[in-house]
Amino acid sequence: MSLSASERVRRFREQFSGNDHVLILINADPDAIASAMAVSRLLWHRVASTTIGHINTVKRPDNLAMIRLLGVKMSHVDELGDNLFNQVVMVDSQPNHNEAFERFAVGVIIDHHPDDGFKAPYADIRPKYGATASIMTEYLRAAKIKPSVKLATGLFHAIKTDTSNFERQTLIEDVRAFQFLFRHANPHLARKIEQAEIRFDFLKYFKSALRDMRVRNNRVYVHLGSVTNPDVCVLIADFFMRVAAVTWSVISGTCDRKLIIVLRNDGIRKNAGTVANKGFGQIGSAGGHKSMARAEITLNDLRAHVDYKDAKKLLHWIIRNIEHRA
Repeated sequence: MSLSASERVRRFREQFSGNDHVLILINADPDAIASAMAVSRLLWHRVASTTIGHINTVKRPDNLAMIRLLGVKMSHVDELGDNLFNQVVMVDSQPNHNEAFERFAVGVIIDHHPDDGFKAPYADIRPKYGATASIMTEYLRAAKIKPSVKLATGLFHAIKTDTSNFERQTLIEDVRAFQFLFRHANPHLARKIEQAEIRFDFLKYFKSALRDMRVRNNRVYVHLGSVTNPDVCVLIADFFMRVAAVTWSVISGTCDRKLIIVLRNDGIRKNAGTVANKGFGQIGSAGGHKSMARAEITLNDLRAHVDYKDAKKLLHWIIRNIEHRA
């Protein structure tokens, strides 16, 4: 039997006492950050302290802007002592998703990804939801908490991001959460976060992409060489999809001894995730959704297939692995 939102909130809060020091553990992205903010609000004045701890290094300009503009206080877990907390809450992820989570005894999980089988004293996992932020909005409403402007804006931005403006899998519950948050969020603040995607030092990659792009059958291919951040590939892939005639955009670059390949398509053609998996899954990790996908291959594994130091040969190899599949 499906539990009501108020019953879920009751069972969630039942896990804590007034003496608890709670670590809210995340792999920081908009959905995780906003959901952690909501957990902190739900436990306000109910526990001794809450701390948001992230396992990853936050580099994306829009994520950094979100943290700064919403005043989110969070720390990398390596900067936090393990003995400071007696309760650990995980949102927008599960313990088996990353080995960095292994050292933590997770007692509460709230997530929208498929259940990985980890058994926690309290778990609310709903894979059909488009965003964990939608679940957390239900909790806030059931607890009769009016979110602050910053909290509402964070959750609003998270739902937009994780559903790709409702172009990806969503439920009517995601729409209802979004409608509720719209009344309390600051859309100008949300827009400022969304538009903070491009750093000034990223512009050089756009210049080289426009200069070196290969166009074949309305598909754009670019190899950027060494990049300081893989998000550059994402930004440029999305940029080329805004060109009217482009049906596929495939952008690659090397970073941290890996080849990163980002695929985008118009959502009409073949499934980008399937194409990525068939093209590169045998030698690296690859997958994604119908219109967006990604592959990552270590340079050590790549060496047996292509001379990755020769940019032309590498791009030709990438094209060959995609052309007959896309």
